[in-house]
Amino acid sequence: MRVPRIYQNSPLSIGATISLDEDAANHVGRVLRMVPDQEICLFNGQGGQYQAVIIDSGKKHVTVRLTEFTDHTVESPLAIHLGQVISRGDKMEFTIQKSVELGVNVITPLWSSRCGVKLQGDRLDKKLEQWQKIAISACEQCGRNSVPIIRPVMSLEKWLAEPTEELKLTLHPRANYSVGTLPEPTNGIRLVIGPEGGLSDEEIALTQQFDFQEMLLGPRILRTETAALTAITALQCRFGDLC
Repeated sequence: MRVPRIYQNSPLSIGATISLDEDAANHVGRVLRMVPDQEICLFNGQGGQYQAVIIDSGKKHVTVRLTEFTDHTVESPLAIHLGQVISRGDKMEFTIQKSVELGVNVITPLWSSRCGVKLQGDRLDKKLEQWQKIAISACEQCGRNSVPIIRPVMSLEKWLAEPTEELKLTLHPRANYSVGTLPEPTNGIRLVIGPEGGLSDEEIALTQQFDFQEMLLGPRILRTETAALTAITALQCRFGDLC
């Protein structure tokens, strides 16, 4: 039986006895209904993971003792920063979840002229918290011990203009580059994915102004969530750790 992996937002050390934070305790005690003497695996995003044994468990309170540390990593050698224009419904959540599983390191949600989502104030703050929890959950599932950052939402133009040494890429059906002909990235990749309606002509011109290279995935026009995951997978196959 696979030992559950749980994110714990606190310092961890061998031999320590700790109470799990609210989210972790709820998952272990209420959802998984685990009991004393059962084992779990904890990580806090600082690298590596800890084996732990439960010494007390309830629906709202779980105490564990950390018994062993493993310096384990499944991080890709290719760092990817995804700039994703916010998509409707659960498409954005799906994109975040699967991007994390595929090895993306940073995700910045973006506003663009054709973005059909309207969020502000408390609703936006809660959505960002939800997206970060989705990223954490994806790490628990896929074995990553480094948690990708979900950055605050910003405008497409502001994100495009950020100084970076990353190889900057956008998708275009008439691009000069395919994945197979891209230059080797030496400082990671910054990838922008547009909304359901695509980027406007003015926004495409902006990507060119800020030296984003256009990349071709194939002859078919893909939905925004399909485009993001297909591009990430192709880049990981070429430069990362997928084979």
